Amino acid sequence: MGIVELIGVAGSVSLLSGWRIYLCTFAVGLAMRTGWLNLPDHVSGLDILANPWVLGVSFVGLVAEFFADKLPWLDSIWDGVHTLVRPIGGALLAMAIVDPQDTTWQVLSLLLGGSAALLSHSAKAGTRAVVNTSPEPVSNVLVSTGEDVATGGLLYLALAEPVTAGIIALVLLAACITVLLILRSFLKRLLSPKSEGVSRQE
Repeated sequence: MGIVELIGVAGSVSLLSGWRIYLCTFAVGLAMRTGWLNLPDHVSGLDILANPWVLGVSFVGLVAEFFADKLPWLDSIWDGVHTLVRPIGGALLAMAIVDPQDTTWQVLSLLLGGSAALLSHSAKAGTRAVVNTSPEPVSNVLVSTGEDVATGGLLYLALAEPVTAGIIALVLLAACITVLLILRSFLKRLLSPKSEGVSRQE
């Protein structure tokens, strides 16, 4: 697998880690241990994820995140706690996937992987905060379930089809940037009447 495919896989996994770090860790580890997924040969550098202890901890985290992410406001608290965990996890996964002998690529994959995970995490956390303003819990559950399905499906495609992984990474990157721009515009509209009201009172 060439460097372009490796970067695509690393980028996809990093971006998805910003949504579901435990799912990504557990899924890759389970695939390594059972062989049910035709992983690229180079991803065998992730053997540590197949360790029973790592699988156990990531599974517990996966279950906890699954339920916490569907409860209004608890999901935002969970996102806040994982503001450091997800980017660090995404960075380490990216470095393990690329893992060339050249230390320059290791540093680049670490920095870019962490940045990608932080970007997707920010988009997710911002979106969920907006969804939480809705008085009914159904939208929260629907958005969370959609994230579960999307993460699992895209992770499978990224690992099974390295060429497709690059496309997935670009689409995810564009989607995250679009969401952040929409959230920024939404916050501007939300805060502008208040600022105008303050200026008029003065």
